[in-house]
Amino acid sequence: MKTVLNGITVELVQGDITDLDVDAIVNAANSQLILGAGVAGAIRRKGGPSIQEECLAIGHCDVGDAVITGGGDLQARHVIHAVGPRMGEGSEAGKLANAVRASLHLAETHGLHSIAFPAISTGVFGYPLESCADVMLRVIFDYTFEDLENLQHVIICLYDAHAFDVFTAEFQRKLADLQDE
Repeated sequence: MKTVLNGITVELVQGDITDLDVDAIVNAANSQLILGAGVAGAIRRKGGPSIQEECLAIGHCDVGDAVITGGGDLQARHVIHAVGPRMGEGSEAGKLANAVRASLHLAETHGLHSIAFPAISTGVFGYPLESCADVMLRVIFDYTFEDLENLQHVIICLYDAHAFDVFTAEFQRKLADLQDE
C-alpha cells in the first residue's frame, strides 16, 4: 500500500527491513545502543560488527531521540537508531512520536532520500501495535508537509502479516481523514 503526500511517497511493505535497499533503515534501539534482539539483532547479524562499534562510540541516546551510524554490510547505507518508549514508563505516545520525528529529521539533514521504519517499540518494549500504527503514521503523514529538500520515500516495513494488516487499516483511516479535510 502506498500514497504520495506533498511529493513524498509513503509506503507500507511486509518483509525483512534488513533486506531493503534504502538510504537508511531505522533500528528500534535501546538507550544504551546495544544491538540485542528483534530488529536490532537482525541488523547486528546482517550488518556486521561496525554498526555496533559505531553505537558504542556514540554511547547513549535518550528515549524519544535518534542517532545515525553507517550501514555496515547492509544494503542500506545508514542505520538510524531510534529509541522508542517501553510500555508503562509514561508519556509513551509522545516519546514514540519524538523518536519517529527525530529519525525523519536525521534523514533529511543528512541528505537522505529514502528511509524505512519498523514498528518501533512493539517488540520487547511492549507498545501496542494499534497505537504504534496510529502514532507513527500520524507523524510521518504530518512530516511530509514540512519544507523538505531531500526526503522522497518513507517506508514502514512490517515483519509479519498481522502487523501489516494493522498498519494497513490505520493507513487507510489516515488517508480517508486527509480526504475529508
